[in-house]
Amino acid sequence: MIDVSHLEIVDAVRRALAEDIGTGDITSEACIPSGRAASGEFIAREAQVVAGVELLPLIYELRGGVTRLDLKKSSGDWAAAGDVIASVSGAARTLLACERVTLNFLQRLGGVATLAARYVERIAGTDCRVLDTRKTTPGLRRLEKMAAAAGGVKNHRMGLYDAILIKNNHIAAAGGVRQAMEAARNASALPIEIEVRTRADVEEALEAGAQHLLLDNFTPAEAKKLIRLVGGRAKVELSGGITLKNVRAYAKTGADYVSSGAITHSAVAVDVSFRLCPQITRDPSLCH
Repeated sequence: MIDVSHLEIVDAVRRALAEDIGTGDITSEACIPSGRAASGEFIAREAQVVAGVELLPLIYELRGGVTRLDLKKSSGDWAAAGDVIASVSGAARTLLACERVTLNFLQRLGGVATLAARYVERIAGTDCRVLDTRKTTPGLRRLEKMAAAAGGVKNHRMGLYDAILIKNNHIAAAGGVRQAMEAARNASALPIEIEVRTRADVEEALEAGAQHLLLDNFTPAEAKKLIRLVGGRAKVELSGGITLKNVRAYAKTGADYVSSGAITHSAVAVDVSFRLCPQITRDPSLCH
């Protein structure tokens, strides 16, 4: 389940509500009596991995007006088309005011989780794991990484502050692979990963004590040769142009990890709908 207590997540939800509702839902306030009660269901319209459903209690808590909320699924659960993800009862105005914000989160995060699960499925049976990246929607990284994890992907670093990843531009600025490695090791006790682009880079990084190598933009055949050279002396991650079509080929090179920015930057939102039923309705069939 997603822990929604983090201040970044609470802030993201507050901003989403303020962006959409602003000074008030003028349509609902104009045509629905203030005391009108209703219930509603969030329904998966296609097969998907659910993500973000734990945001619903926070959304309704911030708006008020809800008397009952039942989460039928948790983040990471598969939902078939037609499955109810959650049901809610309360003031009709509240349910309608929160509808789009709630659906936006469920659809976006569900899309990330579902794509992540497809990547994981493609490499089943190998010893490789899929990593996400920092290629996320600004302001939504924590939520999108939680969604990726719900789909079975292993989270890479959250930002620039929680792990050291020396890339080619760092190496150029530092004066070389060894210089960058030594400077990073002297400056911090955090784990160090370093990008290598040639056989010489691999050998120099290993001689400098590298324990985690990043091979970027190699073909599977090229990567396999370099992984043989590494010979288990360091963990190896492959990145660059890794898609659903080729991820299995990369996973079968012997790499420990493959990473793909597409999981977050190119995920397509899943289809989720909200079906509202005013409690004045006498015929339940009118709500379906």
